[in-house]
Amino acid sequence: MNITIDPASATPPYEQVRLRIAELAAAGELPAGHKLPPVRALAAELGLAANTVARAYRELELAGLVQTRGRLGTVVTARAAGTSAQAQQAATAYAERVKALGVPPETALGLVRAALGL
Repeated sequence: MNITIDPASATPPYEQVRLRIAELAAAGELPAGHKLPPVRALAAELGLAANTVARAYRELELAGLVQTRGRLGTVVTARAAGTSAQAQQAATAYAERVKALGVPPETALGLVRAALGL
């Protein structure tokens, strides 16, 4: 898996990992069902703390882009494979902006639902 961490970036390392995995899945380089490396293995490869990679995996799971199957590992979902990198970047930009504005997550999600007419 091709992930590079930029220590000088304003984007936290866990977010860099999360974004890159989402991009790889959206581009088809990580197809649905692809098993991600164990947290500790990827952390060692990237020179990060295991908790940093674990947080990236949790964020991906909360977004429905990966599924953790206990001892069977973490796999890419079909939803992730069908999500464009551009859509991922737009969602991340929105999330960062509403956090900066102090908008609670429930309100931010409500705003998106209203904008989509849901």
